[in-house]
Amino acid sequence: MRLPDSILPSPGGGASRASRVNVLARAPYASSVLLAVGMLLLTFAVAAAAELPVRDPDTVVAYRSRVFIIGASLVLFLFLDVLVRGASRSGWSRARLGAEIAHVWRERWTRRRLLVALTTVVSFYITYFAYRNLKSFLPVVREATFDAPLLHLDRALFGGLDPAVFLHDLLGTGVAGQVLSAVYLLYITFVPLSVVAAVAWSRRVAVGIWYVTAVNLNWVLGLLSYYLVPSLGPVFVDPPLADQMPLTAVWNLQQLLLVDRLRFVADPAGSGAIQSIAGFASLHVSVLFTAALMAHLLRVRQGVRWGLWTMLGLTMIATIYFGWHYVLDDIAGLAIGGAAVYLAGVATGWRGRPSPPATAPPPVRAET
Repeated sequence: MRLPDSILPSPGGGASRASRVNVLARAPYASSVLLAVGMLLLTFAVAAAAELPVRDPDTVVAYRSRVFIIGASLVLFLFLDVLVRGASRSGWSRARLGAEIAHVWRERWTRRRLLVALTTVVSFYITYFAYRNLKSFLPVVREATFDAPLLHLDRALFGGLDPAVFLHDLLGTGVAGQVLSAVYLLYITFVPLSVVAAVAWSRRVAVGIWYVTAVNLNWVLGLLSYYLVPSLGPVFVDPPLADQMPLTAVWNLQQLLLVDRLRFVADPAGSGAIQSIAGFASLHVSVLFTAALMAHLLRVRQGVRWGLWTMLGLTMIATIYFGWHYVLDDIAGLAIGGAAVYLAGVATGWRGRPSPPATAPPPVRAET
């Protein structure tokens, strides 16, 4: 992979190929901003049509507020970025450390790059905010659900058994349940941290913009799947299955979300609750597949790549194990994650081309 030609300098006079690229490729952050604005306008339009209030989604899990996580991690990651780079340049010498940190900050974090980074991160949260509200409106806009055929398909694939019960029998409900619960909940923190890390730590901020745009597209495509095939998930429509779930932090979250859904359905406008349950497709799977696939395409460190693929695999197991999703939900999640990477690449100027051979000129530092 390499930076799109639109943000590399022209080799000489005359018209260059860069002059023929579209506007979004010249300003890769624009696609993420446009997506955020579009989602926000759609949210207020649907809310007005359905006579529903727009609410803060973080009230569901306030102790893991994404606003707090994003703000705190952005400051921390910027500090670590200049600290590590400055220390490396100084040869880890205390005498030169301060001067090198200041030099790295001036060289790397120009006013333009800071503005682009902040704009990209804010666009992520606005898109997420809109996604959560539009997801909450689902029971009002689309009352019918497709849980019955999805549940039937799951049991047909597993010889009459619920896939969750099959995994309980295979893995047990003790240590395996606690481990899978921890992995599943890690996603809540992983997504905002990965967004900030991609913007703050990428040598070229355009790489971070590509990733953030892909995550934003996951919200959009996932929301589309919710409205096309509305469903709740096995654990919410099959009481005997719910009774077999191990007592974990995931079980506690499921009860919290179910109570909020019941409150919302009983009084969508006045309950103060946000509805957060949707089955098809799994965005846990889609976003993690996006992260793992991009790490693979960008050839990041092997340990990071393996860690992301492992997290994806365990999360896919967890979505079935805890009855969050049907098998088809996870398959659709993989499709959404892959599509998001491709579409974000087109929108931001990345074309999925392989890295240049060894004879190619060295990469050029770019600010955006």
